[in-house]
Amino acid sequence: MTRLDTSSNYLRHRSHEILKETAGDLLPRFSVSTKVGFFREGHSLDPARLRRGAEHVVKTLGREPDVLFLHNPEHSAPDAEALAQACAALADTAQAGLCRLWGVSTWDPRPLVDLPAPPCPDVLMVRAGLLVAAGLLEAAESLASRWRPSRVWGMSPFGGSATGSVWERFDPRIFLRGSPPVTKVQAAFRTSFGLPPVDAVAVGTDDIRHLRELSDALAYDVDDEMLQEYRRLLDGRRQPA
Repeated sequence: MTRLDTSSNYLRHRSHEILKETAGDLLPRFSVSTKVGFFREGHSLDPARLRRGAEHVVKTLGREPDVLFLHNPEHSAPDAEALAQACAALADTAQAGLCRLWGVSTWDPRPLVDLPAPPCPDVLMVRAGLLVAAGLLEAAESLASRWRPSRVWGMSPFGGSATGSVWERFDPRIFLRGSPPVTKVQAAFRTSFGLPPVDAVAVGTDDIRHLRELSDALAYDVDDEMLQEYRRLLDGRRQPA
């Protein structure tokens, strides 16, 4: 594991300090992505505040992050101008050397779909996996098509829990080619790379066995026809997110 994803507001707004203390001299060996925009008082898209937030990230982390995300801008109910200014502020942080790349991380991309495209982010992060509703999948794919980020990352592939009851009732192994000897968790994780299509998927765990299990799942192939059939069924249901 060489990539870490966090946010300035995790662990009661102390995630950067804790990561720095825990990793110590090993931290430069990792690629670190983090997020700004969710402050102690709530979400904000104010460009000046985002800039200060980016500077605080570098100070508390002790290094520039590889990717700095604008965190859930939909929570601020932005109009086109507010979103464009916030994205421009993040782009400026990359130009200033406060991060290597910048991006947008959105839990619900639907409020952003109809807004004019902002400055093109390097990375777009969206929810991914079998539990993401059809409307959210469409919105994520629409943003990726319109914004044209260099990379699209996924998050929350298990809908919050890899041990939830849904995985007892449903077997995601049907989405893998050749019926490989994998666990349900592995199948759900591997399938999440296609719902929507993403280059990487972030997971949260402190269990090395779980991480190894997910890493091993990358060796298997998704059955594209089964995935397309699932999308058709999902579109037919059209349940609210």
